[in-house]
Amino acid sequence: MKVLVLNCGSSSVKFQLVETDEASAVAGRDRALAKGIVENIGGLAILRYEAEGQKPLKETGEILEHKIAVERILGLLTREDVGVLRDRREIDAVGHRMVHGGERFKTSVLIDDDVLGGIEDCIDLAPLHNPPNIKGYRAARELLQVLHVAVFDTSFHQTMPAEAYLYGLPYVLYQRHGVRRYGFHGTSHRFVSRRMAEILGRVGDPTLRVITCHLGNGCSITAIRGGHSVDTSMGLTPLEGLLMGTRAGDIDAGIVLHVMTVEELGISEANALLNKHSGLLGISGVSNDMRALLQAESEGHERARVAVEVFCYRLKKYIAAYVGVLEGIDAVVFTGGIGENAIPIRARSVAGLETMGLRLDHERNAAARAIEAEVSADDSPGKIWVIPTNEELLIARDTMRIVSGLPPE
Repeated sequence: MKVLVLNCGSSSVKFQLVETDEASAVAGRDRALAKGIVENIGGLAILRYEAEGQKPLKETGEILEHKIAVERILGLLTREDVGVLRDRREIDAVGHRMVHGGERFKTSVLIDDDVLGGIEDCIDLAPLHNPPNIKGYRAARELLQVLHVAVFDTSFHQTMPAEAYLYGLPYVLYQRHGVRRYGFHGTSHRFVSRRMAEILGRVGDPTLRVITCHLGNGCSITAIRGGHSVDTSMGLTPLEGLLMGTRAGDIDAGIVLHVMTVEELGISEANALLNKHSGLLGISGVSNDMRALLQAESEGHERARVAVEVFCYRLKKYIAAYVGVLEGIDAVVFTGGIGENAIPIRARSVAGLETMGLRLDHERNAAARAIEAEVSADDSPGKIWVIPTNEELLIARDTMRIVSGLPPE
């Protein structure tokens, strides 16, 4: 089965064409036939495209809306010189990344009018993300007369117990407005935790305790028992939790009220402050990119050093807390751009956790960059791994299973 995966942002469409079926998914033999991204939709757009066995392609041109972007993607997939399909009718299904499914969507689901209405009902919870996700679905539905599947960032975390997802606010706010912890990056956490279980030979083991650290410009960490999320760092929105590239992460809620008062900020300005001008960028004043911060730190930039230390300190606190939540640990997984590539970040984030059963092998860690590798010492009771994430592959597999009538994993 050929599945087109679409991840639509406000001005971008990330895509991947995956060939998969049940046997291939189990054996890990799925094939990514082509992938790429369209950026800056609404103006002079950049389209990057990579097809199996071919040189990467980059094109620029005016693309004013998502439907035109999807049309351009389909054109490349079927173009004689670079395409991997003879005709767009070879696409069997489309899997869509949907950020927020609220409490209704606990698994991936076939999209119909009722499901679409449910996704629209969650716009208040994800006003920046769900609308472009929906826009991408509507565009693809017009262009491809196949079945479409929604895969939600939030659904993996719907197994959290009430003590993990409720806030210390009047309960009526949860009842009326759904104010609770939802968590995000669910497809990534599910993918790497499943892969960790496969590596350990413990798929389906209800006692398996894994902590997954998705570290990129956005960062989150999840405690997983028996393949189910029991706690995660992001909350009602992706703003809570770890320090991130430009997001503040955990702060005293009173700070928001205080700063809005003394700086005379409106709601939109406060939102921009917390989401766009804080985090690593806000502390360092240098960059939101961990590579630039590590370089600046090596050159003696003090605020860059402090930003990196805060990042690692926060991550270490969460790892230690989740070891407590899980009552022990079998494995910690690092993934995402920082998790897969930033060697010193992994080392600093587990330093001092030896008494909790996590011992790093520094030589293994130094050799692990963007590859699947164990980086823990042989005598470490809890294993430490680097596992590159592949959210598009997970979306393709979910789509294949639902379209084929197979039960969800």
